[in-house]
Amino acid sequence: MTSNSGTNSTSPTDAETACFEAGIKFGTLYHQFAGTPVSPASAASLERAIEDAIENQPYCESVSVAILADELDAAIDHGYTELTGRFMEVELVVEYEEHRVTARMAMEEGYPRMRVASIETLD
Repeated sequence: MTSNSGTNSTSPTDAETACFEAGIKFGTLYHQFAGTPVSPASAASLERAIEDAIENQPYCESVSVAILADELDAAIDHGYTELTGRFMEVELVVEYEEHRVTARMAMEEGYPRMRVASIETLD
């Protein structure tokens, strides 16, 4: 296929589409829940709410959210703080066609880094 600019382009592979879907899930997760008030008492229910919400999206097989208790406790001011990437570790699994993508989010050099951890071809 040729685009209007004259460069050659191809359709994304199923594996690339699966990676894109994982990125969409992370974008939704982070930007939907960042800023949510959270305390040690509400962390577990917030973890479940995030997991349930993201798992509703197409191709999402599983989501695991861990709100980091030690980091959360250190940041508590007046009984709660706002949820940010520094308080979460996330793993999600997307299956699209014959591919399974596992992606993770964790802090890296002061930034909540989201990355593809693995791409598997399913039999």
